[in-house]
Amino acid sequence: MAKQAQFEELARQLSAVGAVKRDLGRILPPECPTGSAAVLTLLGRHGSMRMSKLAELLAVDMSVTSRHVAHVAERGWIERSPDPADKRSRILHLTPAGEATLVDLSRRSTELLAERLGDWSDEEVDQLIRLMTRLRDSFGDCRATAPHARPAVGTAPAPGTPKAAAEAMDKVTVTSAARAPTPVLEPTTTRTPA
Repeated sequence: MAKQAQFEELARQLSAVGAVKRDLGRILPPECPTGSAAVLTLLGRHGSMRMSKLAELLAVDMSVTSRHVAHVAERGWIERSPDPADKRSRILHLTPAGEATLVDLSRRSTELLAERLGDWSDEEVDQLIRLMTRLRDSFGDCRATAPHARPAVGTAPAPGTPKAAAEAMDKVTVTSAARAPTPVLEPTTTRTPA
């Protein structure tokens, strides 16, 4: 098992991943902010779904999901059809224009990563993919209820929590309390879970 110092360094490095996410967000076209890109990506990956399922996958509440859906629907990227099983609900589908936009988003992301990681070997990129996949699997589905409740802002850490971990926990708690979560633009593939 890794040493405490390694986990502390890993926590610092993971916080730097925000710079990668910001750069990926900067390459999006102005008419497709990150929330819209996340909607298109999830519909492309998981197929048609109800808005409640989309909200769950985005890990945001229904009001935020509704705004994202309205934005992409106004641009003709998705359609909202009545759910045959429940006429009060709507099923969201990508349109051909939405699929084309998704292809463009994927191209932009791929080009940026190819540019920034151009000096990496194929083996290094493969290793990064394997390790990030394993890291994600170790955390499970982050949208589900968390196995460990996060303390409220200003709450003291549990007794025995190492000082660096307590400081990191406090920083994450304060940061997440200060701003709403931002959907992540995920690479697009055909129907492989997020």
